Amino acid sequence: MALEMKNSCERCQTKLSPAGLAFICSYECTYCSSCNEQLDQRCPNCRGELVRRPRRED
Repeated sequence: MALEMKNSCERCQTKLSPAGLAFICSYECTYCSSCNEQLDQRCPNCRGELVRRPRRED
């Protein structure tokens, strides 16, 4: 199963490109860099660690 590359931050709706910087938890909740910092690198849904999402070419 492939990683779902969501195209916007779940918190602020900022657009995210597959090749851009984004952060995900183990459930693939996706956040922008700014929200990741504000959330102290913790997913508000599962409280799991947010890590840098792998990048893909657009």
